[in-house]
Amino acid sequence: QVQLQESGPGLVKPSQTLFLACTVSGASGPTAFYYWAWIRQPPGKGLEWMGVISYTGSTYYSPSLKSRTSISRDRSKNQFTLQLLSVTPEDTAVYYCAASKTLILGETDKNQYDCWGQGNQVTVTS
Repeated sequence: QVQLQESGPGLVKPSQTLFLACTVSGASGPTAFYYWAWIRQPPGKGLEWMGVISYTGSTYYSPSLKSRTSISRDRSKNQFTLQLLSVTPEDTAVYYCAASKTLILGETDKNQYDCWGQGNQVTVTS
């Protein structure tokens, strides 16, 4: 059974780059035939799909975040990662990683994913 665990900073200053990692266990890691996604939830708001990387390394991003977002994978660490450039307080959110066996762009319904991490709170503040 696939399990996911997010890791990264809890506080980031405005204009800095946010870097988060999602460690995969219980599978063959990022080389397995899964799609690995990042989703976030700002305080008091709904879930926002950020992007996904496929088992082939192809990436797909939310149009609203594409210019600032990069998702990659590190097979040696069984991780996939998220970089978000030039953060602002509006990027304050709980960040989740998720896995699915099919490509589902823009999906925020947890039930559509095979696995969902516990979340990593990120606060952007000076």
